[in-house]
Order: sequence, then structure tokens, then C-alpha cells
Amino acid sequence: MNSAESFSADYTEAREKFLRAAAAAGGALESLAHPERGPGGAALHCDVAWFGPRTAERVLVLISGTHGIEGFCGSGVQTDWLRRGEAARLPHGVAALVIHAINPYGFAWLRRVTEDNVDLNRNWIDFSRGLPENPAYDELAGIVTPAEWSPESIARMLTTLGSIGARDGAAALQRALSGGQYRHPHGIFYGGAGPTWSRRSQTAIFAQYLGRAAHIAILDFHTGLGPHGFGEQITAEPRESTSFKRAASWFGAALTSVLDGSSSSSAISGDGLSAAPTLLAQAKVTGIALEFGTQPLNEVILALCADAWLHAHGEMSAPLGRSIKAQMRAAFYADADDWKGMVTGQSLIACRQAIAGLLRG
Repeated sequence: MNSAESFSADYTEAREKFLRAAAAAGGALESLAHPERGPGGAALHCDVAWFGPRTAERVLVLISGTHGIEGFCGSGVQTDWLRRGEAARLPHGVAALVIHAINPYGFAWLRRVTEDNVDLNRNWIDFSRGLPENPAYDELAGIVTPAEWSPESIARMLTTLGSIGARDGAAALQRALSGGQYRHPHGIFYGGAGPTWSRRSQTAIFAQYLGRAAHIAILDFHTGLGPHGFGEQITAEPRESTSFKRAASWFGAALTSVLDGSSSSSAISGDGLSAAPTLLAQAKVTGIALEFGTQPLNEVILALCADAWLHAHGEMSAPLGRSIKAQMRAAFYADADDWKGMVTGQSLIACRQAIAGLLRG
């Protein structure tokens, strides 16, 4: 089969392909309607498909679209997995929960964030306590999200970021920008002021489908970091922890952690994988993000800054707005057959590794 055919040109096509593939594979389907609309007034949904016995103690969970626009990749992986007949090959006692487009708004509108400009992977914090501080981002807020988007403002931003990177180091600059911030609602990597629709929906899905599971593997599909087409397997667990060692025994020695500098990702606040063990306290949870590289990091950050400016100050239908949307799409989706083949091949291996790990316990 041609893996490239599992990928789509937009959210609506991706949803249609996923629903057809899930139904053909015999999945039990449920759709959660999003309160907002997509381009042209299109309805938005997070779709859920279950395969296998509802009483299964071992469950593989595949999540796409945590960062909306990255759903191009995750949806393609999920649809490819279904079309290959992998659901029918689940071992006895193992089920699969496939969550398609948990952030459908971001997917449809070519945004990484939710309808309220929130990065879902910075939103899983306890909002009843004090919000995490990120003074390094506070210093950069006006630079990375200027009031105007022009060659002059872009040049100032790049010069300033270059100077700070030279002063503090590239890793510190990346951590300042992407670690999560809670003071600038129009900025990048904003964690929000409360739980988003997507967080509430994922919490409800976990409670409904996973409450009886004792062993759970979660694969959350992402793009935008690392070498082109390479699928980095990332955990938020410390390397010395039992959880990291278990994941490494499943996925191999290349597993990285955001906590020790081995990952292309910085340590972040409020990510969904770190929240999962608390949501699923009855189970042993092993979760990784599978991160596929697209473009150099500076191009990805520039696209995010441009998109934040566009939705705070610009007009999407204007030539600049359309150009920024094309820039975002290229930053998070390498629309080429070789990249798609790399993505689906590595993802298929990871899914099979996770199932084998679930059987070992």
C-alpha cells in the first residue's frame, strides 16, 4: 500500500479518511463536537475509535493533533495504522484507543494552539495553585510577538534572539521560548488561564475508556523538532526513574528525556504525558511523544511568531496572512512522499514496540 495516501490536504479530508478507515477496521466510533467552527463554517470534532474488548487490561492509546496543525502527521499515522490492518492484529487481551484531532480547531485553522491561543501541552497544570513563572520569556514577549510584522520587526527579533542565544546559550534560549508561559495570552507557548476544551475532552475520554485498564501505552504524535523525517521518541520522565527504564526497555536505547538535555525538546510545564499517570492512577502508564523533524528550529520558531502576530493583529485573508499560513504548514508538515514514508514506517515500529511492551507488563 502507498502510505502517502493516508495523509491529507486539510482537516476535513483527514477526518473523513480517518472515519472511513476506523469504520472499515471495525472500530466503535464516538465524536465530540467542538464549540467553534473551522474555515468556511465547517464543523469541528475530536473523533474517538476503540478496538478490542472494552474490558481489556492492556490498552494502546494513539493521539493526534495535540498541537493542532501537527495533526497532518498524526492523522496520517493513525489512518495508515488502520489501513494496514493493525487493529485486527491486536493480541488477545489488548485493545486500542485512537484519539483523532484532540485539538481540531488548531488543525483546521493551521495553528499549533487551541481556539484560545493555548498550547495544549502547556495547559496540564493545576490552576488552583500559583502559575509557573518564566521571567526569561517575559524579557522576550514584546520581541517575539511585535505589534507589527514587517521585515524590520523580523530583523530586530532575529538580532535580539541571536544576541541572547550568544549570551545565555541556545538551550537556555529555547527553554525560555518554549518551556511555557502564563502571562502573555497573545504570545507563543501560552499555557492558558484554565483547562481548555481539548484538555477537558481528553480527561473525559480517558475516564470513559481507560478506567478499567491496568497497563496503558500512550503514543502522542508531534512534528517540528529534530532532523528532517527522524522520529525521536521522547519522555518527560527522569532517566533514573522506573518509568523511563520501562519505556527504554520497550523502545530502545535511543529514548530521550526532556529533563537531561538528551532531547531536541526543552523541559516544559504542563504537558499531557506528565499528567496522564495522575489521570489514570489505577494503571501503569508508559507514554512517549514521537517527534518528527520538518525544518530547522529557527524556521519553526519564526513561523510560530508570525502566526501569533497574525491572530492577534493581522488578517488571515490578506496576502500576508495567507503567506504566514503557508509558512506554518511547511514548518509542521513536510508534504512529501519520502517524509510520509519515514513517518509511517517509524510510527508502525513504535506502535508494535508498545504492544509488545504491554504484553510484558
